[in-house]
Formats: sequence, C-alpha cells, structure tokens
Amino acid sequence: MSILPARRPSPHPADGPRPRRTPVGTPARRAAATGAALLLLAGTGPAPAAADDAGADTMTIAVSQQVDSFNPFTAQLAVTTNILRHVYDSLVTVDPETNEPAPALAEEWESSDDGLTWTFHLRDDVTFTDDEPLTADDVVWTFTTIMENEAAAIASGNYVAGFESVTAEDDHTVVVRLDEPQATMTSLDVPIVPRHVWEPILEEEGDAFAEYSNEVFPLVGSGPFVLTEHDRGRHITLEANPDHWRGAPGLDRVVLRYYSEKDAAVEALRSGEVSFVYELTDAQATSLEGTDDIAVNIAEGKRFQAFTINPGAETQDGEAFGDGHPALSDLTLRQAIVMAIDNEEIVDKAHNGQAVAAGGYIPPRYEDFHWSPEGAEATLAFDPGAANAMLDEAGYERGEDGVRVSPDGDRLSLRLHAHADRPDNVQAALVMVERLADIGIEVENNTVDPGVLSDALHEGEYDLIFTGWTVNPDPDYVFSIHTCGALPVEPGTMQGDAYFCDEEYDELYEAQLAEYDRAARVELVHELQEVLYTEAVVNVLAYPNILEAYRTDHVTGLQVQPDPGGNIWGQDGYWAWWSAEPAAPDEAAASSGPSTGVLWAVGGGAALLVLVGALVLVVRRATAGDRE
Repeated sequence: MSILPARRPSPHPADGPRPRRTPVGTPARRAAATGAALLLLAGTGPAPAAADDAGADTMTIAVSQQVDSFNPFTAQLAVTTNILRHVYDSLVTVDPETNEPAPALAEEWESSDDGLTWTFHLRDDVTFTDDEPLTADDVVWTFTTIMENEAAAIASGNYVAGFESVTAEDDHTVVVRLDEPQATMTSLDVPIVPRHVWEPILEEEGDAFAEYSNEVFPLVGSGPFVLTEHDRGRHITLEANPDHWRGAPGLDRVVLRYYSEKDAAVEALRSGEVSFVYELTDAQATSLEGTDDIAVNIAEGKRFQAFTINPGAETQDGEAFGDGHPALSDLTLRQAIVMAIDNEEIVDKAHNGQAVAAGGYIPPRYEDFHWSPEGAEATLAFDPGAANAMLDEAGYERGEDGVRVSPDGDRLSLRLHAHADRPDNVQAALVMVERLADIGIEVENNTVDPGVLSDALHEGEYDLIFTGWTVNPDPDYVFSIHTCGALPVEPGTMQGDAYFCDEEYDELYEAQLAEYDRAARVELVHELQEVLYTEAVVNVLAYPNILEAYRTDHVTGLQVQPDPGGNIWGQDGYWAWWSAEPAAPDEAAASSGPSTGVLWAVGGGAALLVLVGALVLVVRRATAGDRE
C-alpha cells in the first residue's frame, strides 16, 4: 500500500464486562440544551490573531461551523472531527492515495481464521505530547471505556458494538475478541487517548461526562499537532508536534479563523488574510480561478445533500412526540413527494452543475459501495404525472385552491426547514416548493439558522427538513444511524437525522457488519440503500463536488486524498496539514498581496465573526452542519 514517507525528525524537542449487543449502541441521555444567542460582531478590521501568530510558518483556514466539543468520545461535527484527527492518532488510518486502510499506531495486524480475534502490533516509538509513552494499556483503556460507558460511546460506539473484550498481551500488542465477525476492524477510526489524562477526567465528571468539552489546553495527544487555544467564534490554534512518530509537520502552526459569511472568507483569501477556504459555491470558485497566487481545487464529493420526511417522531419505547403532519406516516404520500422532485434540476439550479444527481446513500466516489436505482429498481424516479395518479388513487383529493386533502381530512400544507447558511440548500428548497405544488402539496419554506433547524429536528417539529452527512471510506457509521437502536431514548436525544425504524433494515445492517467478504458486503450495502430509497424517509438529492481554494504564496505541498483528484479539507487522516509546507520565499515575495502577518498588523478586510453565547447540546449541534 502507498504511504507518504516519514519526515526527517525535527532536531528540536519538543477488562470490563461484556456489553449488551445492540444494532448501533444506545444513544446517551443528554441534559437539556442551554439557550444560545448568535451575536454578530460587525467591524471593519479582521479578528485578532492568535497569540504570536505573526511571523510564524502558519496556515490560516477560514471556517464557519462552530465546534461541538473537543471531547473525542463525544465530538460528531465535521469541523471538530477533522481537527481531532490531527490531535489524536488511531490504530489504523486511510491511505492518502488509494483510500485503503493503512498503518497508523498499529504497524500491522492479523485476525484468526474465524475472524473473531484481532491482534494489533503497536509501534514502539510513540509518545504523547507530555512525553509519556503510548502503550497497549492506553488502547485497551480507550476501547473499554467506550464499551462500558454510555456517554463515552456517543461518537464511536458503533465501532465497539461487537467487541467482547480488549486486552494487552504486552506493552505493544492489543488483542480484540469479538462476539461475531465485524467488517470495520480495519477501519477503526477511534481516537486513542492517554489513560493517565482521561481516567481522572472520567471519574471526576461521572454522569456529566457527555458534557465535558475538553478545553484544558494544550490537549495531550499523540497526533502531529497540539491543540493549544480556542477562542470561541474567533479562532482555534494548533501547534506542530515536532516529536510525532511520522515526523514533524512542515508547518509550525495551523489557525482556524471564523467568518460568518463565506463571501467575507473569500475576500480574506484574496487579500492574503487567510491561506485556505473550503465549501465554496460554484460562483465563488469561478471568481477565484485565474487569480494570482490562488489555486482552486475541485474534487469529487464525499457528502450528500438530502431531505428527510417526518413519518412520526417516536422514542425507542414507542412514545410519540412532536407535531409532524399525520399524513406523512403514509408510504404512498412519501413516495409521491420523492417522485415529484427532479434531482437533476437540483444539481442544475442549486449547485450550478457542481454536483452529481443522487439515487442511493453513498456517493459515487466510493465506487463499489455506491448504488443508484436503475431500470425496475427506479420506482421513485422523477415522474410528477405518476405521483399525481398515486395520490388520486389513494384518496388525496384536491381542494378548490388546488391543495390536496388527506383521506382523514388533513390539508397537505407542509413545513420545509432549510439551512440559511448553505446557498445550495436555499436554492434546492425553492425548487422543492415549486415541484411539490405541481402535485397539490403546499409548502411553507422556512430558511432558518442551523440551530433552529437542529432544534426542530430533535423536537420532531417539522415535516420536511434538510440534512447531510460526510461519508467515510467504510460506510458503516452512516448506516448505523438509521437502525432502531438509533432512535432517541427520550425526546431530544436523537443520534441520527430521521425517525426511521425497520426490522428488515436492521437485519441487513447487522449482516453487512458481520461480512468480511468484500463483494458479499457490497451487495448487502446496496440492499440497505434500496430499503432507505423505497421507504422514502431519507431522500438523497445530490452529491456536491468539493470546491476549495488556497494561497500558493502561503503554503505548498498539500497532499490531496485520494491522489490524484482528491480533497484537502475533511480528509480521513491528517495528510494535507501534515504535508503542507511554507511557500518558498521567492514565491511569497512575488505575491501581489501582503502577508498574513502584515494584515494582522495593519488591519483590513471586513469579516463578520460569529460568537456563540452558550454551549449547545452535543447531539443537537451535530445536526447544524455536516456530521461524520
């Protein structure tokens, strides 16, 4: 397998009880969310720099999504998990070129003939950033804590759902014994934490562990960067770990700086105020193409844009809650809604062509797992005529105003919640309003702040709502969130983004997780997608391309994933930031704009910064943007 070569090291210093088997692990109960107000700080100058930022070999990244928590046991938002991959190593990683499993803390591994015992051989040269050695004991403690502690299983519980035990044969050998085969054993994307740091935290926090945010800086990890500062709504700072086992990063520092408006972030890139901007619109990317000292990277997408239909919000115990439209429990109506929407039109009008029309749940980037309904399988293809006929036959009669009424007398007036901060969602919502009117459904289009949308989802107070997930090379997690075990324990504790529970789906999910044969597992994953497609609760619209840009006079050597044609932000691993190096002095001198350090000194650029007044519940906030 292809792995980037290790950097030359820098000369500078620096057994628990068996868990109950559930389809995905029981979601943890959380406390009620605190109220949070978004305060927009207007001004004509940029945000204050992180301490001692000027003059360092620094890559500055424009971000907008607030982190949920730096607790690696609970973090789910894409921005947070992306950061934590640079702070904590995992046993295995993903090759930067091929997207295949690759060694990380574990140099090699093997399984028994029956696939129930896995042995991981750890590197013997890994230390945490407080100079304590990383041993098998840290790995065992991390996994066992996730197995035994409900709160610690929020982010990674699906990875250990089938673990019977985890033991250390010696300081560098970890043995995992399984209840049954588990196909994700070569993709254990679980941050390994230092036991000597986290065991006292777990004991002290007790039942409140799910709310522990892990903001005692610097964070102690074994990754290539050290998280040293978080000024909420302003910036996050990571410093290079010069003693990382793979070699020191090429940059001294990575700073994530907050901008509430993407256009402001783009202008900051133009001026040299930041080095990197991601999640661009097509118009923004086009405007940057050909600009001196700026490179635009367009990669095949790894996330999907979707909308879910509320079929009736229920807890795992069957307690109904929320105020979803009662007619949406009817499969016929849900399917007619899907048939009324043309995904190609969504790609054209919402993404300006920078996306692929969706069918299944997995983007075509993951070629074998990707499924798209064709031929006889395409039962819900765009066909408003057939959708109208279905509704007529099912007794949904049109009123004098053209809006249908259900057989139970409920007028089909539905609420649609869309992210106000995502232009593609806003435009897709406008298309959906028009197309659903074509089949006699009235839509109230609510373009709202992500926090408002998240609250509506978790309270079951919506009819149609936009969602989206980033998909990893192994798709297990995004399927696990639709098992019956992912339903909320009580209102407000939802793990997924749809109130979906289906016995056939659960059986298929368990079967794919236990299948080591790749081809056989692929078939099961395709069947899972067909169930989601047919039940029309989770409805995928498009797979957006990844559009990002960076200053070539600031950084060079950014490793894409996969290579060629891959993305920089949101990788499965830490390749891009680790491989990046400062641009050569002659390249920086040729820049038409001033350096980042100069901009900090003289000001310039009008960025609106988002300051969140209070922390929001981890799982609620995990719906505010793309999750993993």
